[in-house]
Amino acid sequence: MRIVISIDSLKGSLSSIEAANAIKKGILNVDNNAEIVIMPLADGGEGTVDALVEGMNGEEQLISVTGAIDEKVNAKYGILRDTNTAIIEMAQASGLPLVPQELRNPLNTTTYGVGEIIKEAIEKGCRNFIVGIGGSATNDGGVGMLQALGFEFYDENGNLLGLGGKVLNQIKSIKVDNRLKELDECNFKIACDVNNPLYGENGAAHIYGPQKGATKEIVEELDRGLINFAEVVKKDLGKDIANVAGVGAAGGLGFGFLAFLNSKLESGIKIILDEIKLEDVMKGADFVITGEGRLDNQTAMGKAPIGVAKLAKKYGAKVIAIAGCTTEDAVKCNEEGIDAYFSIVNSSMTIEEAMDKENATNNMISTTTQIFNLIKAVL
Repeated sequence: MRIVISIDSLKGSLSSIEAANAIKKGILNVDNNAEIVIMPLADGGEGTVDALVEGMNGEEQLISVTGAIDEKVNAKYGILRDTNTAIIEMAQASGLPLVPQELRNPLNTTTYGVGEIIKEAIEKGCRNFIVGIGGSATNDGGVGMLQALGFEFYDENGNLLGLGGKVLNQIKSIKVDNRLKELDECNFKIACDVNNPLYGENGAAHIYGPQKGATKEIVEELDRGLINFAEVVKKDLGKDIANVAGVGAAGGLGFGFLAFLNSKLESGIKIILDEIKLEDVMKGADFVITGEGRLDNQTAMGKAPIGVAKLAKKYGAKVIAIAGCTTEDAVKCNEEGIDAYFSIVNSSMTIEEAMDKENATNNMISTTTQIFNLIKAVL
């Protein structure tokens, strides 16, 4: 029996690989001869660095960078040496949780630290990048990131501009001559799972600004700034991309990547599945085990376990999902390729008890053992 395990992390409890190893133990309790392949899983958001570093023999890096409010923070990223690929979560440098509630104001926050991570990764030999851009505290169109990489932005008097979303209205010209030359050798895959344009009622400022601390007045100022930035980019770089789906992600960081760097905006799960080459190991699989912390109707709308299920179905495998908890509307997952799903919580316990690493591991092993006892009984 060939079994592929590719499960997302149970956030706050088990990493992707920890969950997979517990499932493996449960299977081996029933069938010592099973051929088991473990593949890391993430969706480009939180946990992507951990999953790919741990699951693909990568190297974890720690760097002190400029945080969203222009103070130093420690940011983690990963390097996969086999492919000279850097795995970056922008939220490590410029994430909303790093900014105290009373200081949240996207006129002031910057993506400069994201550029610092990219710059260091380039210095360490990386030329391929996977960047998750969820969870940002920023609305600077990626200007801060680009400034860290050597791009220069000037006002109408020829003065070099500073940091934050507040400078967007002041940009009148762009100079690219001093950018990091190695950028021409780099390729960026941007994990982007929203389709917002840069500006307008569905743009970065209007849709996401308020959750980052923007008042109605600030939202309007930021939106005007993004319009101005897009016009200058069109004038100086000849790129008219403000309405491309996804460029409004992370306060316009998607726009910054697409306009200035050799980038593609793609579904996060698609990027990860391609990177780990999951399709290659699906061939010949009898069962595929996937899952995440909470299985619900949001899972069915295209989260990581559904990406795994669709690949598995392509090769005729049966798909089982295992989760920390399941909801009533998780039945939608059955319509998207998951044949059956199970919660690992088999008795009354508090959330804290359920999320305890030792408890979660034992519950995962026990649940998997019983699933495969049933499979053994009916085969």
